[in-house]
Amino acid sequence: MLLYLRLLSESFSFAINALRNNKLRTLLSLLGVTIGIFSIIAVLAAVDSMDKKIKEDLSDMDMNTIYLMNFSFGPSEVPRWKREQFPKVTYDEFEYLKKSVPSIEKISFNFFARNESVKYESNTVNSIRMKPSTDEFFDIEPIKIETGRLFNEAESNSGSPVIVIGSEVAKGLFENSDPIGKKIRLYGQKLTVIGVLKKQGQGMFGDSNDVAVFFPVNFLRRMYGDENDALRAAILIKPEKGVDIEEFKAELSQKLRNFRGVKTGDIDNFFLNVLSGFTDFIDNIIGQMNMIGWIISAFSLLVGGFGIANIMFVSVKERTNLIGIQKALGAKNKFILFQFLFEAIILSLIGGIVGMFLVWIIALILSSALDFEFVLSASNMLLGSGLAAFIGLISGIIPAISASKLDPVEAIRSGM
Repeated sequence: MLLYLRLLSESFSFAINALRNNKLRTLLSLLGVTIGIFSIIAVLAAVDSMDKKIKEDLSDMDMNTIYLMNFSFGPSEVPRWKREQFPKVTYDEFEYLKKSVPSIEKISFNFFARNESVKYESNTVNSIRMKPSTDEFFDIEPIKIETGRLFNEAESNSGSPVIVIGSEVAKGLFENSDPIGKKIRLYGQKLTVIGVLKKQGQGMFGDSNDVAVFFPVNFLRRMYGDENDALRAAILIKPEKGVDIEEFKAELSQKLRNFRGVKTGDIDNFFLNVLSGFTDFIDNIIGQMNMIGWIISAFSLLVGGFGIANIMFVSVKERTNLIGIQKALGAKNKFILFQFLFEAIILSLIGGIVGMFLVWIIALILSSALDFEFVLSASNMLLGSGLAAFIGLISGIIPAISASKLDPVEAIRSGM
């Protein structure tokens, strides 16, 4: 054990001397390792951060929640031209499913509407996300209220001109005054503010409720009907707990086919998008991003490996005389071999640590600037360190073997 500690100490000294005596050459040689480790750790940190954010955003929702729509979340086998012919989901279908499928726990009718401007007196906030829905939506996607309340079933059914606003909307329209009870203008109509949401922060897909407003979907239906091109309808369905999701989807599909009069043998002219399927789709994308990151980083690591090997070959040549003296004094080939291997690993680790330090600095800057938490996990740092050590081991093995096999007499002569 003492021998190996001595080897590590000497190898560390030689590595630091290489950096001190040949700064430019060593730094350029280590640059490949630094870039390679930086690339892979940066990609892994970004992907881990995205994965964490997605799971946090969806944590309050049941993964069995179904989105009934005329388009698909992910890739579809149905040709695009055929999908574009699918009829829109209607409010009548929402009411029919609500009455005819007993295993539904909650069901909501929603419109995906264009962003609009919201006004209060002389204040205007632009690009606000519209979220018209029935009151059941709040039981499917839990919404946290800061002040006031959400609209109820009676207000939902009648399409009352009431509205719940996000924290940023409240700040932009009312500054420091209380918004509850005040009337804001939207779609040329006045709506009474009955609630303000708790601050959420930036969502993974730019869908933060801080810049959104919620109001009864029937308020919008009274104005535009169900066939407006600017409105895309969806029915959100939460099944009862313990229900077999595939059987539940089959029942929903059959009910809707009957309601729409779809003939036997014809494909469904709608999509049942399960939220868990969406997360699987995202996981697949994240996996592909990881793979791309590894491929890109592999090229940098390959260049870095050649750089480390170059340093070690030069180091062997410069220390040939010293190697001869060590062998003449009784140093074994294994001692010389490990000495150069440890030196290569230490040099590579230095490059890797610099790369991870750069990732950490950039993560701090982006986290504060974008209101998004970038995660540099301990597992990723261990992976980066292990990868750097492996590159050093592979790169240093040939120079170390050549050093260990030098003849002591010839080595001493060549250094004279």
